[in-house]
Amino acid sequence: MNTYDYKGCVAVVTGGSSGIGLETVKLLLASGAKVAFCARNENRLSDVSAVLKRDFGEDNVYTQAFSVLEPEAVNVFAAEVQARFGGCDLLVNNAGQGRLSTFADTSDEDWRAEYELKIFSQVYPTRAFMPMLKEAKGAIVAVNSLLAYQPEPHMVCTSSARAGVQNLLKSLSVELAPDVRVNSILLGLVGSGQWTRRFAEREDKSVSREEWYGALAKRKGIPLGRLGDPQEAAHAIAFLGSRAASYITGAQLEVSGGLSRYI
Repeated sequence: MNTYDYKGCVAVVTGGSSGIGLETVKLLLASGAKVAFCARNENRLSDVSAVLKRDFGEDNVYTQAFSVLEPEAVNVFAAEVQARFGGCDLLVNNAGQGRLSTFADTSDEDWRAEYELKIFSQVYPTRAFMPMLKEAKGAIVAVNSLLAYQPEPHMVCTSSARAGVQNLLKSLSVELAPDVRVNSILLGLVGSGQWTRRFAEREDKSVSREEWYGALAKRKGIPLGRLGDPQEAAHAIAFLGSRAASYITGAQLEVSGGLSRYI
């Protein structure tokens, strides 16, 4: 595993118990950072935390189970990170998954829930960790989607919310400069979460994972011919948050296998 220079740094990752979030946590720990991360599922978080503490040291890992849509819980988490680790150099806002729906079948409640999740999963952690990030001259990296620039009609609600997130991040990159850098990755199709579940639910059980993902990539028109790996997204996050990206802010890095069609 290639690593980055995070010695002496503290990183915070939301949604860190699985998928891209977990791979990011592992990579940052392997790169020398102390890492605090959160997720909603307490049992899974506890299991993952135990393994990481064994592999990277008890003093380098801290977890809390809560929803990032609960501002008070986020504030308590930030205070605990400050008390245990002394600050925060990198905040990774790893927002939730997409919602499949067209305009015709998206209810008012679904619109509100999707916008609340996508926007406030950025707002609450950023607000809570802002004093520490400013003091550290740190960085924020948001996990967003290619849908922000290239919407899909079957994900109209999520596409719209993702575009709003990207606009927010651009504004933050200006408002928080020069103290805090703000960047994002734009994901295409990555083989974790919802795609893993859809593979498990495939009709023809004789089709292997490689075959199923390859057919999906061909159907979606991905030039590299495959889905991304969560580790590949983690490397993009680690780069943007590192000192190697010290003159990059307000930018977005595609991790899509060439799926984008916009210029």
